[in-house]
Amino acid sequence: MRTAPTILHLDMDAFFASVEQASKPSLRGKAVIVGGLGPRGVVATCSYEARVFGVHSAMPMAQARRLAPNAAYLVPRFGFYRTISEQVMGLLRALSPLVEPLSLDEAFVDLEAGGTAWDRQSARLAGIKLRADIRAGTGLTGSVGLAASKMLAKIASEQAKPDGLVLIEPGTERALLGPMPVRTLPGVGPATGDHLRRAGITTVDEIAEAGEDELVRLLGKAHGHALYAMALARDDRPVVAEREAKSVSVEDTYDVDIHDRVRVGLEVQRLADRCVRRLRGAGLSGRTIVLKVRRYDFSTLTRSETLRGPTDDPAVVREAAARLLESVDTTGGVRLLGVGVTGLADYTQEDLFAQAAGERAEGGEDDIAEEAETEEAEPVERRWAAGHDVRHAEYGHGWVQGSGLGRVTVRFETPDSEPGRVRTFRIDDPALEPAEPLPLVARRPEPQG
Repeated sequence: MRTAPTILHLDMDAFFASVEQASKPSLRGKAVIVGGLGPRGVVATCSYEARVFGVHSAMPMAQARRLAPNAAYLVPRFGFYRTISEQVMGLLRALSPLVEPLSLDEAFVDLEAGGTAWDRQSARLAGIKLRADIRAGTGLTGSVGLAASKMLAKIASEQAKPDGLVLIEPGTERALLGPMPVRTLPGVGPATGDHLRRAGITTVDEIAEAGEDELVRLLGKAHGHALYAMALARDDRPVVAEREAKSVSVEDTYDVDIHDRVRVGLEVQRLADRCVRRLRGAGLSGRTIVLKVRRYDFSTLTRSETLRGPTDDPAVVREAAARLLESVDTTGGVRLLGVGVTGLADYTQEDLFAQAAGERAEGGEDDIAEEAETEEAEPVERRWAAGHDVRHAEYGHGWVQGSGLGRVTVRFETPDSEPGRVRTFRIDDPALEPAEPLPLVARRPEPQG
């Protein structure tokens, strides 16, 4: 078992909200809440200033609005968050070939595997430099935990928040873990925690005192053995580089239940197309099409169909999803729909095109092109999502502060400007257009020669 604290866990601080504050000078030091803004939306992330009011991730947005009515509420910019995440992950890969991303803002790194650290001093120096590099490259802060195992490194990064570094000294692990609540350990969720509490076990020390046999009796063989080992600070799980995606999916939650069967079908087709775009963007294909339907009473149904081989053909995915929908009763209304593809591969099987119902006759490609042209010709209503970037022909770069009643309000500022002025325009103002996000940190000019 490893003894040096050379496993690093990085957790970016309030990542989505911090990106928004770095982008928008007027929001720095203010309560910022990012998530779905509809009646059924949930909080994806909130700034530390918002947490003071009791707001937290996964909270219903309606509840967040009651707790923090004066906060800035923004629609996520996932594409931009992904770009910033790639910068951060690039810094981690410079430290070691063994980087295990858990999400856009969190990852484990085996520093020893990269020759970056071999003892407590070198590990601490690596963590200090990483935090400085993240700040210099992105303007953001991240919390770093260092320990001899993944479990302890993650606990250390939690203790380091926000914007800190904690190294768990070898030999102190048991004393540190002992008084902590059982939910601290990986794999102990609400159900397991309640089960242990009913047995009189509320701390990690009490798990160790209960003994392995009692834990196996309470939780089953696999879970009992694993939990006992972790209570004794034993965690041999390796850092696994670049865990492969097991599925690609998209879903939408609707502000008002959909009752019209035709509309449900059209939404499924639209989700299928979005899913395929994401699939192709990742250079993948898949064999199994999955449909998810959450009905008006919160019951969730999942249906799947496995094809002869992997595909990334939108027609195949659309038609499979439509067939799956036929077996689902949507009477009473639908509140969520999702389409996914599993059984991923990095190639397609050409003969799968024949699986699309009503195989295309010769000249089918022209029909597809004609359809695409027709779609493009349809007028698109301009929608301005709160927090998203825009550019005005006269006033320059800004972001949407809000829209409604035929008007859109924009604050004109950039990451390196002073807080900007607010102006309101007609929603169809031809001088206003969507824009790409600006870098959080100004790029340095390339040296000449």
